[in-house]
Amino acid sequence: MPLGGGNKCGCCQKTVYFAEEVQCEGRSFHRSCFLCMVCRKNLDSTTVAVHENEIYCKACYGKKYGPKGYGYGAGAGTLSMDKGESLGIKHVEHGTGVVSDVQSVARGWNLQL
Repeated sequence: MPLGGGNKCGCCQKTVYFAEEVQCEGRSFHRSCFLCMVCRKNLDSTTVAVHENEIYCKACYGKKYGPKGYGYGAGAGTLSMDKGESLGIKHVEHGTGVVSDVQSVARGWNLQL
């Protein structure tokens, strides 16, 4: 423990006294400084995610460093309107031939409908 009462906060670099100390990855923080780097939400041991020397809530960490690409989107902004035409899937409008298409597929699989 350094001279002057306590460790230095990993965020504000001021002295952290025992009663207000939160430790994460060997560093000390004030409870009021232990916030997500992006959304500024208060963190605790169950919601913190660390990347290098930065602390994040798990949601912001996932958005920033999580997997990218198809199927890993978050929210309506990432929904795809792809109907599968590139995979050879033919789109059938509602009420036009749905039953006949199902029956032809069932016959191809030797299923009884």
